[in-house]
Amino acid sequence: MIIPCIDLMDGKVVQLVQGRDKALEGGSLDEMLDRFAGFPVIQVIDLDAAIGRGENDALVEYLARRATTRVGGGVRTAARARKLIDQGASRVIAGTSSFTRDGIHRHFLEETGAAIGKQNLLVALDSKDGRVVVKGWRESMDFTAEAVIQELEPYCGGVLCTYVDKEGMMQGTDLAWFARLRAATSLEITAAGGITTLEDVRALQAMNIHAALGMAIYTGRLDLAGLRALNVSAA
Repeated sequence: MIIPCIDLMDGKVVQLVQGRDKALEGGSLDEMLDRFAGFPVIQVIDLDAAIGRGENDALVEYLARRATTRVGGGVRTAARARKLIDQGASRVIAGTSSFTRDGIHRHFLEETGAAIGKQNLLVALDSKDGRVVVKGWRESMDFTAEAVIQELEPYCGGVLCTYVDKEGMMQGTDLAWFARLRAATSLEITAAGGITTLEDVRALQAMNIHAALGMAIYTGRLDLAGLRALNVSAA
């Protein structure tokens, strides 16, 4: 499945490079919903909430009421996850609070899974320089994604794995890393970070991995009509 992304910052749709530098702004929420019509799911990330400097709750709810969405950013409590579901999100993505310095945060995952349903919880398992990163990709942990992905299986319905090293850079992604993750777990995996070409997308599909796309769509590198057709052919 191909999943277009809407990232929110300062009340606007944006695309960042490696989660830090704004590269471009998108259109209005209605324009983005029109552009992404026909895709089964849209991924919505509140970047301000992710880094703890505010939130875009009204925009998130607007999108969640009008499309099937998976929503993340600032999900640090089970109550927050439940609120997003109540606002219309179909699934919730939790990153930072899913981990401790020693590994996965089992209590948080158990509590959140109980609040919204295990299958509705996705864990953001993101990597930079070979280590899992949290807090809007600004803090590195002391373990790799490959080391903990299997441990997440009892607690969630899937993982969103971003290869941050190439996020937003339009230079391709690390397909070998995704292959290692696929070999390590039976969980649903969604790939993000540097996915630039149809060849990248097809390679991920061949591994039974979803592709979450941002910069390649916003810059026109990947054609939405072609992606819709690829989605249908892979269904």
